[in-house]
Amino acid sequence: MLDERDFQRKADAAFDDLKRRLLTLGDEHGFDVEGESGKLEVIFEEPEEAKFVVSPNTPIREIWISALSTSFKLGWSDTKNTFISEKTGENLLEVMSRVVSQQLGQQVSL
Repeated sequence: MLDERDFQRKADAAFDDLKRRLLTLGDEHGFDVEGESGKLEVIFEEPEEAKFVVSPNTPIREIWISALSTSFKLGWSDTKNTFISEKTGENLLEVMSRVVSQQLGQQVSL
């Protein structure tokens, strides 16, 4: 398991990258992105109201995503050098691309 400082550094880098990509996608597709490195909220008004929350769970060294009435938990993978969902094998950007695509009703890619 990563130590807390290493987890925080990797999570902050992942959040910064994710936020930058979501802001660009939000401009194209009409949703908002709010928050800092501690938590991100993706807020949709169309096609229906929804809020996705992405936050670090530092004590267990995971990034948690709450989206589409589902909780996704991603842990660090040294071999892939990114946060990965143990259930699906998807990385953070792949999970977020999938849930944003489902919410918008069209395929998008982060």
